[in-house]
Amino acid sequence: MNEPLSNAAHVIQLALTPIFLLTAVGSLLNVFSTRLGRISDRIHSLRKDEHCRAAELRRLQMRSRFLDAAVSLAAAAGVLTCCAAITLFFGVLRDSGRAAILFAFFGGGLLCAVAGLACFVAEIILGGRTLRDETPSSQ
Repeated sequence: MNEPLSNAAHVIQLALTPIFLLTAVGSLLNVFSTRLGRISDRIHSLRKDEHCRAAELRRLQMRSRFLDAAVSLAAAAGVLTCCAAITLFFGVLRDSGRAAILFAFFGGGLLCAVAGLACFVAEIILGGRTLRDETPSSQ
């Protein structure tokens, strides 16, 4: 009688493991959306200014594109991670060997998370370059 309970607990432990990645992806999406909102606010304020610099506007639009890609990739990572958890959970319950599907979902989720982070790094670099270009050099 103890074995079914132990097996059920093990299945739940295995299915919850990918959820830690999902938590991290959710946190990344929060950061991405906050930065996207700040960029949007800056674009709106620049468009109201008749002396706005076109180069800064273009750079902000490029940053927003990188963040769009980062959000899309992070969301895909979340979806694939959920698919991995579902595959793991139902695969163990059905006692089937669906390891290839599980690895594809979880591996795809990890790849999307890494690609989303790469887009985020590109956006951060562009943002830093904007700050350096606007700050007068102290020579």
